[in-house]
Amino acid sequence: MNTPIKDHPANPFEGEAPGILFGLPMPMARAMKLSGERIGEDRAQIRMGFQPDQANSRGDVHGGAIASLLDCALASACRSHDPTAFGVATIDLTLHYVSAGSGDLIATAHCERRGRSISFARGEVRSEDGTLVALATGTFKLMARSPAQA
Repeated sequence: MNTPIKDHPANPFEGEAPGILFGLPMPMARAMKLSGERIGEDRAQIRMGFQPDQANSRGDVHGGAIASLLDCALASACRSHDPTAFGVATIDLTLHYVSAGSGDLIATAHCERRGRSISFARGEVRSEDGTLVALATGTFKLMARSPAQA
């Protein structure tokens, strides 16, 4: 999983309004400049556009912003089989920071196993030049959305 997803079809949600991530309203996505680039076949790819208020004291992307990016990417991979039918709650998220991140960052995630209500995923964040920034694994609860929520 060391390169962005290139062999998957274009994002069916391309051109989403700010605050919508793969078909679901998410105000945090707007605040963090997250944009869904690809989703499907148990995979998701999300870009986070750098903003100065995401920086730590050294000017690199803050670890908390990287964690949120990975959380969104892993959760999206877990609901990639039917993106608008499920909400996802994070049960567990483990991160390993490998190097400082700067500029726009790209998270790529893969759902390793999806059960009836629990899914497991792994992912990574890379800078635009391909530098590995962080690795993550997570456990997520899938929750069917009511027709009123869809």
